[in-house]
Amino acid sequence: MAMGSTGGGEGLSADINVTPLIDVLLVLLIIFMITQPLSRKAFDVQVPPEQQAKSKQQPSAQIVLELTADGGYTINKQAYSEGQLDQAFHQIYDTRPAKLLFIKAAPSRKYLDVMHAMDIAHGAGVQVIGFTPADQGQAQAH
Repeated sequence: MAMGSTGGGEGLSADINVTPLIDVLLVLLIIFMITQPLSRKAFDVQVPPEQQAKSKQQPSAQIVLELTADGGYTINKQAYSEGQLDQAFHQIYDTRPAKLLFIKAAPSRKYLDVMHAMDIAHGAGVQVIGFTPADQGQAQAH
């Protein structure tokens, strides 16, 4: 507290000295500015670019696992049960050098189903898993 006399000689005035308060706030600001970039965590995501539908479909070397709304699994439009997925993935990926899988899940499927399918795929040697974008008609309906 600063004690001084006012011009009228009425006694002492008790003004708060704000300089130490500003010093402390500036030090805290500098500390937070330094530590903020260090606390960031990154999650790399590879999103395929949006492409226009081609009029002529050519056979693709891409493998797409689809989790259908009725609880089934299809790999490139061929139906499999959950127990057959591991064998099917090994049959497909054991001879492939590029171990890439795309997953397309129905909106009604649970997150646990998708994670379980991803675990089976990783067990079969799949190294990169991507997700296909939702169809335009389905995305607008939800």
